[in-house]
Amino acid sequence: MSENCFKHAPYGDLAIINMNGCENISSKVDYYLLQFRGMPEEHTYVIKAHCPRFGTGEAKGTLSHTARGLDAFILCDCFNYGVTYNMYGQVVPMSPDDHFQDLKRVIAALGGKARRITVIMPMLYEGRQHRRNSRESLDCALALQELVDMGVKNILTFDAHDPRVQNAIPLDGFDNVMPTYQMIKSLLKTVPDIKIDRENVMIVSPDEGAMSRCIYYSSLLGLDLGMFYKRRNYSVVVNGRNPIEAHEFLGKDVSGKDIIIVDDMISSGDSMLDIAEQLKEKNARRIFVFTTFGLFVEGLDKFDRFYAEGKIDKVFTTNLVYSPEELLKREWHQSVDMSKYIALLIDTLNCDNSISDLLNPVDRIKKVMEKYYGPAKTK
Repeated sequence: MSENCFKHAPYGDLAIINMNGCENISSKVDYYLLQFRGMPEEHTYVIKAHCPRFGTGEAKGTLSHTARGLDAFILCDCFNYGVTYNMYGQVVPMSPDDHFQDLKRVIAALGGKARRITVIMPMLYEGRQHRRNSRESLDCALALQELVDMGVKNILTFDAHDPRVQNAIPLDGFDNVMPTYQMIKSLLKTVPDIKIDRENVMIVSPDEGAMSRCIYYSSLLGLDLGMFYKRRNYSVVVNGRNPIEAHEFLGKDVSGKDIIIVDDMISSGDSMLDIAEQLKEKNARRIFVFTTFGLFVEGLDKFDRFYAEGKIDKVFTTNLVYSPEELLKREWHQSVDMSKYIALLIDTLNCDNSISDLLNPVDRIKKVMEKYYGPAKTK
């Protein structure tokens, strides 16, 4: 029997609500949705949400559009430190906590009138505080439960630090989306001379936590896999964590090969650069970094220096979180646009259809590989 194929009418009137700092990506998503649906350019699916603040820093959420009957998709970047507000006469950058509170304010402003609320939060708020190691809070689980309690039906995030945190809301929608296809496509376009095969390219995991991502890449592309593990000093605690003493490598010889390091984020970048340096000492050819979220919390100077010394060649990060202009201008940086993918997800969900095919990029990756190398390279 052939598989059923259900085509549904829109669940409700489509609305994209962009939180502070998401204006750029929401406008791109809106552009693609208008193209998909053959709507005139002057039309828009974006409705305005505001969170004005009092002089004390307190705020409220307001909408400029009726909420009744909407299938609302709220885009929220909790890590956009480029957004500021005034408090007691001081200019204060918005913290993740500030962004999350504003998200809840906008959900409250919908007042239960929206037909359905979906939150698209590319980098999951408190995603690194997903499990308890001692007497400590479980912030990510609490945040997810708060959103569901307020009426959110679906939560979409990208490359969750640990997707098992969805166990905190087992009866509600939670999808973890990976940028694998977009990363590979961007690499092939940016570095056209790369030869993706076992003789020339190797995938390397920067630590144990990134192994599942790297196994997926290596299996999909038919490449060898290596791994670094972090040797920590468990007798000392610095900033709430045991400091890393060294990175040890497990894997085949990397000499003469291009290396793709895959991880979910770059925070300070110290670990990533230490690994790149060690790989260069092992005579690796070129170093490419795939990381979904480029935070660069300690600035870009170290990456500039490593690039000038030939220790890294390209760092690929998505536009899912805020990227300052100085990062976008760097020669060693390549921004990977995810807006069309988000638009496809929204378009599919609005019609209440399955996004399973969108979440599985295997066929799309095979097609883009065939475009560059021919069918033989994708077998």
